[in-house]
Amino acid sequence: MPKMKRKITFAQAILEATGQCMEKDKSVYVMGLGVTDPKGVFGTTLGLKDKYGAERVLDMPVAENGMTGIAIGSALVGMRPIMTHQRLDFMLLSLDQIINNAAKWHYMFGGKMKVPLVIRLLIGRGWGQGPQHSQNLCSIFAGIPGLKVLMPTTPFDAKGLLISAVEDDNPVIFIEHRWLHSVTGVVPEEVYRVPIGKAKVISEGKDITVVSASFMTLEATRAAELLSKDGINSEVIDLRTIRPMDERTILDSIEKTGRLVVIDGAWRSFGIAAEVISLVSEKAHKYLKCAPCRITFPDIPIPTSHALTGDFYPRAIDIINTVRMMFGLPGQSEKEVGICHESPLDVPDKAFAGPF
Repeated sequence: MPKMKRKITFAQAILEATGQCMEKDKSVYVMGLGVTDPKGVFGTTLGLKDKYGAERVLDMPVAENGMTGIAIGSALVGMRPIMTHQRLDFMLLSLDQIINNAAKWHYMFGGKMKVPLVIRLLIGRGWGQGPQHSQNLCSIFAGIPGLKVLMPTTPFDAKGLLISAVEDDNPVIFIEHRWLHSVTGVVPEEVYRVPIGKAKVISEGKDITVVSASFMTLEATRAAELLSKDGINSEVIDLRTIRPMDERTILDSIEKTGRLVVIDGAWRSFGIAAEVISLVSEKAHKYLKCAPCRITFPDIPIPTSHALTGDFYPRAIDIINTVRMMFGLPGQSEKEVGICHESPLDVPDKAFAGPF
């Protein structure tokens, strides 16, 4: 394990990982709308063009499908592109290239071809983003054989997973929640890798397994801390990788706790939460002490108005009351459990500053 010293933000960890990959391997290049802008995609691409030149850090036109085809073609001949979209919603125009070409090329050519492509997608709510700029569609990509799907939560995992993704010979969908970009954590300066396909146990517990990913892991961690005051000991698992999913870590936890709640920052139907519950129901049903629960978005388009976000997005209090219900305890209000929002519900809570 690398020696760890300093703290940086999630965004800085992404930037550092990108720069170190470009420094180590000249076949790595960055392409995306706004990667050369003064704000550098929320600070994740700042200074890369000045250091590595315009031939390796490329702004791109609003032609997502065509540019993704160029990225795939360059990967097929030995390049390792990192394609960046400021919103996941923008890259939907390139699904044909991703699903019918990038994901299938290795299989269709008998394993003789590879597509080492990383596509960075940003998700997240607030500031009036609304139904066309706030969607978390990770389950779409996780349902496509040939794609790997990563959703880091901490700065440490963001850097380590991005380096692993760039070095992987398969197409990787790398999803970042915008509210995580300012979260701080301990990150080594040197190059290191976090294994793809391995979940992380954030906190160990014996009473209930709480599975989450990305920003929802912060809400799950807060809920677990507050539930401990009621004597409920939660084991929080951060998936980190959606596909391939770390089944063993989840099943081992269920064998110990016998209870499961899954928090997914996406829609309820046909999502990651349903997949986790299906896994446990099929392979660990005999250990369950009660029915599993999932906490997700309702199955309606994402609202624009901040007045509606409180009833749409899952929060720690929803996790707390779901777990309390599973233990036969009455629900509580945020005030009763000691949660105080310093910010409106459509902007990041200052309590989530890190480190995590």
